[in-house]
Amino acid sequence: MGKLISVVGNSGVGKTTLTKELCKQFPFTTGLEQHEERPFQKRFGLDLQRYSLPNQIDYLLYRAEQEQVIRQGGVTGIQDGGLEEDFYVFTRLFHEKGYLKEQEYRLCERMYRMVRSLLPPPDLVIRLTAPLNVIGERYARRGRKLEIATAEDLGRMEVLLEQWLSNVTLIPIITVDASADDFCSPQQVKGLLREVEALLGRSTEQECQR
Repeated sequence: MGKLISVVGNSGVGKTTLTKELCKQFPFTTGLEQHEERPFQKRFGLDLQRYSLPNQIDYLLYRAEQEQVIRQGGVTGIQDGGLEEDFYVFTRLFHEKGYLKEQEYRLCERMYRMVRSLLPPPDLVIRLTAPLNVIGERYARRGRKLEIATAEDLGRMEVLLEQWLSNVTLIPIITVDASADDFCSPQQVKGLLREVEALLGRSTEQECQR
């Protein structure tokens, strides 16, 4: 069974950038967000109440499908974000903001808990941290055509992340200081890969030779 790594953190902090840099140095199976390809994301942006539920259900299923592919393979897989972050941060945020009604939120919760009962949780979490002002600057610079969460949501998302991760006790967490723009330089990534290897118990050199 393939192992699973989740790279988590606030919007704009650099999850996708780090995930791609890790994949340059190690043959991970990737599970990227691909938000522009999701069928309800654009409609959600145009009508927050009408399309919040199908959008979140799609994302939870999409992440579960990525996990299933990773688990069925023999190579370690890595996701930018993942099932837990999509539920504990984004689904909860959209519920708080009124995009998801109470019954709709509970439906998402049922789906998340059912999926997680059928698939094991991640083997490792890599958490990116940075001051909110740094995250806000990066968020503004990344220039995505479509954003659902806003810059004003970043503070609340940080709280939701902390609430979720503070209750994670059985999964090892590597915390990466992403404050500097060179936090995912080749040298930094090599050091991170050594930490990953120590926790997952598989030689990166051996797997690169497979």
